[in-house]
Amino acid sequence: MTAGFGAEPGNSYPDFLQKDLDSAGLLWRVINAGVSGDTTTDGVNRLGEVLAYKPRIVIVEFGGNDGLRGLPIETTRANLDQIVVSLRNTGVKVILAGMTLPPNYGPDYIRTFEQIYRDLAAKYKLTRIPFLLEGVATVATRNLMQRDGLHPTGPGNAVVAETVMRYLKPMLD
Repeated sequence: MTAGFGAEPGNSYPDFLQKDLDSAGLLWRVINAGVSGDTTTDGVNRLGEVLAYKPRIVIVEFGGNDGLRGLPIETTRANLDQIVVSLRNTGVKVILAGMTLPPNYGPDYIRTFEQIYRDLAAKYKLTRIPFLLEGVATVATRNLMQRDGLHPTGPGNAVVAETVMRYLKPMLD
């Protein structure tokens, strides 16, 4: 459930993840069910669409747009909880991809926002990617992020796919 961060077609992290799986000889199909700009509320509303694919594993990457809009933390938490529970109730394995926010949102809001992912991962014993954009948004190399400072470029999405693959691969064996 990710939109691949607004990249050009063929350059989203799900595109790169599919290439990585294929290169590793792993016969899995990546379905990019995300919609750019979605909030966790949108994710809850689209659960039926995602479940219609009958996925075995879902990478839940939501919350960033909630945070950027300053939505209440408890709304984001409740929606993510509902997404995780709904997926797990149908037997889907869930990887929860953590996010953070730009520093101008203030340390208290950011800390509380980031805690959502740690809490849900612990509560449901989920595989958690601590920060999906680690190695992309956290490095000084400017060519990995778009000018908005929020979304990876194609090369940045390739790095995101490598990060996801580290957490996904053990679930595929």
